[in-house]
Amino acid sequence: MNKIAATVAISALAATGVEAQEPRARVAPPVVYDVAPGLGHFTDDVLFGEVWERGELPPRDRSLVTVATLISTGKAAQIGSHVRRALDNDVAPDEIGELITQLAFYAGWPNAISAVTETKKVFDERDIAPVGNSAAARIELEAAAETARAAAVNANVAPTAPTLADLTNRVLFGDLWRRPDLSARDRSLVTMAALIAIGQPEQLPFHTNRAMDNGLTRAEASEVVTHVAFYAGWPRAMSAVPVLQRIFDSRGNALQRSAAQSAASGDLKITRANQGSAKASKQHFTGEVETSGFYQGDAPARIGGATVSFSAGARTAWHTHPLGQTLFIISGQGWVQEEGGPIEKVGPGDVVWIPPLAKHWHGASADEAMTHFAVAESLNGSAVTWMEKVSDEDYGKGRQID
Repeated sequence: MNKIAATVAISALAATGVEAQEPRARVAPPVVYDVAPGLGHFTDDVLFGEVWERGELPPRDRSLVTVATLISTGKAAQIGSHVRRALDNDVAPDEIGELITQLAFYAGWPNAISAVTETKKVFDERDIAPVGNSAAARIELEAAAETARAAAVNANVAPTAPTLADLTNRVLFGDLWRRPDLSARDRSLVTMAALIAIGQPEQLPFHTNRAMDNGLTRAEASEVVTHVAFYAGWPRAMSAVPVLQRIFDSRGNALQRSAAQSAASGDLKITRANQGSAKASKQHFTGEVETSGFYQGDAPARIGGATVSFSAGARTAWHTHPLGQTLFIISGQGWVQEEGGPIEKVGPGDVVWIPPLAKHWHGASADEAMTHFAVAESLNGSAVTWMEKVSDEDYGKGRQID
């Protein structure tokens, strides 16, 4: 009888579920509804009720794109509210500062200085201490690509504007793009958003290709232009669409040619130690984490991997792999946990197999750093699905096994 009663109660609740749901809190202020109720509707129901909720781009990335768009288009009045949202979406204060620095070069110093003024108000409001330069190792840019880029600048820019060419090679790419205060992927992400927002589609091919080389997926790149449409206008976004399509087509054709050439030649490839060393994104990791030696097998192979070094207390967020993952522990002491299971201690020589779609995390122990080599296969172009971060409380349970 109890089960039947429970079933009836649940059915009744389901039948009235629509009425029981609380209405979504409004984002648009009342004045918007007083003056332009249609704008209020589109703000709350479409922009924040639909676009910001789309999973193709996580909230943290959407905040980076939005702040970049507002800075680059000089919308100082809106910057404060979106800096607050960015902080709430796990964008660190030093990352916001570096975003502003990046956009000084791509959207102009006046826009960057205006952004500093508005951002400082938010930092003071939240008692955020002054931001310092990161002590992490500088980002190593891919040598062959940098050589080709510098040669193009010297050939096409230097004859007309030699000082601009020198500053481009020495300062913009020789210094700014190597700063570890913002990951290479995020730096590319905000640059791409700014170029779309200020209507510079001729600059998009280089920076979109760079963004995708730095880890931005095709789906994420498509979502960037959709998101920017709301903050910079439909004309800017629509002008960028055909450029992105040509980039996607070009990369697809290049991948097919590479696969055919690789199959024909059977070339052996060596990825050297510490090649492509970079600071891991704070979006998916807690603590200081560096990756290096990333490699990706040529199609039809789907395998790829990298060396990942965690400082003591650092770890990944919860995540899954469509075809599983193997971890080879190189040095130090680490912890790994599958959802619902105990935290396991691992050390040098241990090999960890994580089954397909198993939700898990891994990282260093609380008191000792750890380095592992991670290998996984891609499915439909994706090797990982990132989820929420591991809380300090859940991570701290690892001390019980030490």
